Amino acid sequence: MSMTSFNWTIAVPEIVLALSGIVILVAGVLQRKGEGFFSSAMLSIAAFAVCGFLVLLSPTGEGYAGTFVNDGFARFMKMLILAGALTAVVLTFSYRTRDKTTLPFETPVLMLFSTLGAMIMASSANLMTLFVGLELSSLSIYILCAMERDSVLSSEAGLKYFVLGSLASGLLLYGISLVYGYAGTMEYTGLVAAIRASGNLPMGLIVGIVFIVTGLCFKLSAVPFHMWTPDVYQGAPTPVTAYMAGAPKFAAFALFLRVMAGPFGTVAPRWQILIETVSVLSMVYGAFAAIPQGNIKRLMAYSSIGHMGYAMMGLAAASLAGVQATLIYLAAYFVMNAGVFACITAMRRKGREVVSISDLAGLGRTDPAMAAVLALFMFSMVGAPPLAGFFGKFLVFAAAWQSGLYVLVVIGALSSIVGAYYYLRIVKVMYFDSPAEELDRPAPSLLFVSGSMGLATALFVAGMGPLMAWAHQAALALGG
Repeated sequence: MSMTSFNWTIAVPEIVLALSGIVILVAGVLQRKGEGFFSSAMLSIAAFAVCGFLVLLSPTGEGYAGTFVNDGFARFMKMLILAGALTAVVLTFSYRTRDKTTLPFETPVLMLFSTLGAMIMASSANLMTLFVGLELSSLSIYILCAMERDSVLSSEAGLKYFVLGSLASGLLLYGISLVYGYAGTMEYTGLVAAIRASGNLPMGLIVGIVFIVTGLCFKLSAVPFHMWTPDVYQGAPTPVTAYMAGAPKFAAFALFLRVMAGPFGTVAPRWQILIETVSVLSMVYGAFAAIPQGNIKRLMAYSSIGHMGYAMMGLAAASLAGVQATLIYLAAYFVMNAGVFACITAMRRKGREVVSISDLAGLGRTDPAMAAVLALFMFSMVGAPPLAGFFGKFLVFAAAWQSGLYVLVVIGALSSIVGAYYYLRIVKVMYFDSPAEELDRPAPSLLFVSGSMGLATALFVAGMGPLMAWAHQAALALGG
């Protein structure tokens, strides 16, 4: 193997992050029990910041014998993944378990290793690199979900996610084996050549693609592979739920876009109807299933199912504009979703976490600032202009319309109208219901996250120009 084909420099951010994780883990072990969390969290944040700087400076190219690629698309997705991970670690500072102690020091370290796997997924150029990155990310999350050992809900969440995640990984691996068996290669560039040379696609290869889509849909919590999402979102510690709703989903979408627009892009008509179906089911189910929810974390679980359906509209469009629109949608989803979870983490009364929507009653009078920020995020989730959510939905709807997916756009619009009910219900509870007992004053870290995400949501239009240009370059690098 030549040094050119090895080209280890393109993976410097991942190497630095991996070494940082090992150092932080050892440092945490050497400290006394219960005292290592703060230093682990701070060092993890520093590692994410340094890694983000290295990502922006990393060279474009392929390496590791064609299994790892770094391009504009990988850089865009890695920055989004790192932003989601960093925000989730910041939320852990103010979180307290049932016995009012901090989370174990391993929590930010596991988030770091999960983020490492997510970054590998974004740069995968080979189906095995895809699987290795996915499993590294998933194994860490299984442990994170069950991190509150004294909580039955947390243990249940970890077990459910582990069992169902293992099933999804098996389906994905089976799909990879079928694709390899019929195409003779696992490299994306080789798959493109094999598919173009095959003329009529073998049925086994088509079945392999379906299994790969199934495995990735599970990671996105897209219908009908969503069954784990509500229970896991509710049972996991809130900062872990915030992490799961961000970085891993961005990584799964990075894989979806890279695989479907890359090696399987030449046969888009074969899989387009499958993505359209999953998108429709996710939007409709997410909209209607969220209506009766009284737990805000479960509501956000169904909300995430619906949002993944909207984002998949851009993928279903199978065009450059569709890929670009999906990237913008994910960026908008990040700022409003991170802000919502900062507000949920701040929902405490006498030191104990409360997660019922009814606990927000009268918040507009007891804590006007928090109520205003949370209302801003809810309106953005609906897609009200000129907030971040509006631009994300507008672009994916436009891309789908340009590709002739008129029915998909109509169903998406109707689902948005239904979804407006449960988002605006939270606003109604905060401003029109009789005040409940006052919530505790939020910690500074939560005020910082909710405030900064609120500004980003409200002023999203100000950054649309540079963000659109960056997303366009990323889509071009992908060959969208």
